[in-house]
Amino acid sequence: MSASSITRRIAPVFVAAIFAVLLAGGAPAQADQGFHHWVASFRSVALSHGVSRSTFDRAFRNVTEPDPDVLEKSRSQPEFNAPAWNYFDNRVQEESVADGQAMARKWRPWLDRIEKRFGVSRYVLLAIWSMESNYGETLKNDKIMRNVVRSLATLGYGSRRYSSFARKQLIAALKILQRGDIDERHLTGSWAGAMGQTQFIPTSYEIYAVDMDGDGRRDIWDSIPDALATTANLLARNGWQADKTWGYEVKLPAGRKFPSGFESLDRWAALGVTRANGKDFPRGHDRAALKLPDGRDGPVFLMLKNFYVIKKYNNADRYALAVGLLADQIAGYGGLVQDWDRPFVKLSFDERRELQKRLLALGYYDGKIDGRIGDGSRSAIKAFQAQAGLAQDGNPSQKVLTSLRQR
Repeated sequence: MSASSITRRIAPVFVAAIFAVLLAGGAPAQADQGFHHWVASFRSVALSHGVSRSTFDRAFRNVTEPDPDVLEKSRSQPEFNAPAWNYFDNRVQEESVADGQAMARKWRPWLDRIEKRFGVSRYVLLAIWSMESNYGETLKNDKIMRNVVRSLATLGYGSRRYSSFARKQLIAALKILQRGDIDERHLTGSWAGAMGQTQFIPTSYEIYAVDMDGDGRRDIWDSIPDALATTANLLARNGWQADKTWGYEVKLPAGRKFPSGFESLDRWAALGVTRANGKDFPRGHDRAALKLPDGRDGPVFLMLKNFYVIKKYNNADRYALAVGLLADQIAGYGGLVQDWDRPFVKLSFDERRELQKRLLALGYYDGKIDGRIGDGSRSAIKAFQAQAGLAQDGNPSQKVLTSLRQR
């Protein structure tokens, strides 16, 4: 499962003094020596859990020092920090929908087989693939992908709060190497050890990995059938209900309070809750819970069981909702009826790319032209707003783009 899911389970508080010295640039030889001692000590632990000497030595052959970037990557997760509109705009947008539809066509024969075997919607699998690795594009980025053994050894060595998790995951990663599903050179993942096209931590890989293409290896890095089937297996074994949706966007009658738990859709309808698109609920006996991720002024949802199954993949409401919304749009359904409670007029994906290009041309921005508004884009917008005499809110608004076009 994804690195962001990991941080919700184990708070990444790093306090090791030796790591502080390393990050400050001092006494690297001493820091490396401490790491070497940790690796030597962990070797006996790994061997006691069934990892062979040759596997361990092969895995650590080129792991000579901890990775200081792991700390920085662990400190901030977008599920917590981004406004709702920014989180969803960056993940459920025209490019990710179009790419998902192209992947649905390209991988249709395999998706047919996976859907038949596991009963999980192909569109949900495609949405997770998009969310986790941008349909595999992230795996091509050497600045993001790391040696899993080094990352987990870094966490095991340098973190009191993460140590138990990292040691467990590292043993599982070594067993993946030992089984022969992947070699040490290609055992790459996120800063927290999440691996492959759909980002599985090693212990989850051990439980759910599937050799869908029948080549004898469970390869979630380079085999798209294996990766998507592994994701489907996780969802199916956690209770996915075939041929049912994850939830419905709804409208609430004004001035009423509502139950906080699960009720049947018939009961919700009796309370005056209606679908936002005006259609009826197809199965009135299905049970759902009310979610207001952006308050009453934003879109409101009734969430069914499959929403909570998606949360088994990543335990965040925003993540599961983004998967559901993206899956629906890849499948050809419309987007939200009610927009997020944003304080500006929304730009299209192409307009956000234009905004970034114009900021780059004026020297305010030096990041990727990808239509995704992250910290770098927001800082550039604020700098331009300051120069242009606009309110410095960092929002990618029509007002900012109009002002940029006039330069």
